[in-house]
Amino acid sequence: MLINHDTRCTLDAIVDLLNMDLDDLAALEGFVERHDISGIDTLGEPDLAAVGSIRDRIAQVFDATDTRYAAELLNALVAQAGTTPRLTDHDGYDWHVHYFAPGASLAEHLAADGGMALAFLLVEGERERLRRCEAPDCGRAFVDLSRNRSRRYCDGRTCGNRLHVAAYRARRRGASD
Repeated sequence: MLINHDTRCTLDAIVDLLNMDLDDLAALEGFVERHDISGIDTLGEPDLAAVGSIRDRIAQVFDATDTRYAAELLNALVAQAGTTPRLTDHDGYDWHVHYFAPGASLAEHLAADGGMALAFLLVEGERERLRRCEAPDCGRAFVDLSRNRSRRYCDGRTCGNRLHVAAYRARRRGASD
């Protein structure tokens, strides 16, 4: 599956948004800085609430069990964001497409760009790549970009490794009994 750089960056931002603690403005400002989101001025409490609402709606797309329902959720998300595709080459980046209108709020930005990135996956028949970690005590979101769609854990070094070590120890205990 071929995903362009902008879509990949947006998917990474969406996953981070779904998995982060969004409990104060400092967390939201850190998110904006981590993902180098341009055109965002001062953030306030209304932004925190609006982004939290967008996060909940994106989580519904990840958790949808039916493609038609996921498409309905994405259509509503993108329509409400007032999607306005436009070409831009700001801040030293080559030409790319922004789907949000100039002057859009952070929530509108995330709804438009995030909704379109998720829509691209759905159109390509790749909705099953939107996953939740299978570790019993985790459930974090991730996008499985592995070639054979076999990724099961949000992070192989933590959740995956922890479960593999536990399985190994259980086998060892079973072999010694």
